Amino acid sequence: MKVLTDWKLHLLALLVVVITELIGKHSFGIIIILPMIFAMILGGVISLPKFHILTEKNMKHASTIMTVSLMLLTARLGLDIGPNLPHIFEAKGALIFQEVGHFIGTILFGLPIAVALGMGREAIGATYSVARESNIAIIADKYGLDSPEGRGVMAMYICGTLFGAIWMSILATLIGNLNIFHPYALAMGAGVGSGSMMAAATGSITTLYPDMSEAIVAYAASANLMSSILGIYIYIFFSLPFAVKMYDVFTHLFNKKNS
Repeated sequence: MKVLTDWKLHLLALLVVVITELIGKHSFGIIIILPMIFAMILGGVISLPKFHILTEKNMKHASTIMTVSLMLLTARLGLDIGPNLPHIFEAKGALIFQEVGHFIGTILFGLPIAVALGMGREAIGATYSVARESNIAIIADKYGLDSPEGRGVMAMYICGTLFGAIWMSILATLIGNLNIFHPYALAMGAGVGSGSMMAAATGSITTLYPDMSEAIVAYAASANLMSSILGIYIYIFFSLPFAVKMYDVFTHLFNKKNS
């Protein structure tokens, strides 16, 4: 109930929404900046401790509200899937196969770099997944959040929350303008298991292909839900054990090179 009566937080959120909607969407070359990006930047400025605008209590309330908001967002996106099921069925195994890209990008690419830079077992938590809420729960259950793995996944969760949507918006615009991937492929790539990242990337893609916006949202929502639901089992039974094994391999290789 205290969360619902935190009027300071609600008024600031409303003010941010009004300001960013007035700013609107802007293009800088091939990069499209959506109001959501301006909102994240403005919210980051407001939450800086040195300005004393938000207290730690306000921020904890905001975190609780964000979790509920993402649930509503997921439900809203789910409503876009039904009318576009024929398009989704045409994708066949593509929606499942795109899950492979998650561990290729995080484990095979990110983990050796993390180890090379001197990270310890934090690298496992940081690179075994896209580090969203369900991934934090997996690490918390297996290692505990006070462990190196827990610190790693929490660090990536914070980075993803602060910069993920901005990065996904810019990346989707850049790749979309290359015209080397079908819009549906871009949409599936946007569904990484994060509602905010997916929304930012989908907004950029639908701006490039407005006539296909409904199908793009449906593909992105389907991929996002699949990443959130099916991805949990992939992370538990494959990605995490694989990351642990690869960590041991890369640690041995880099230690041997440095000796």
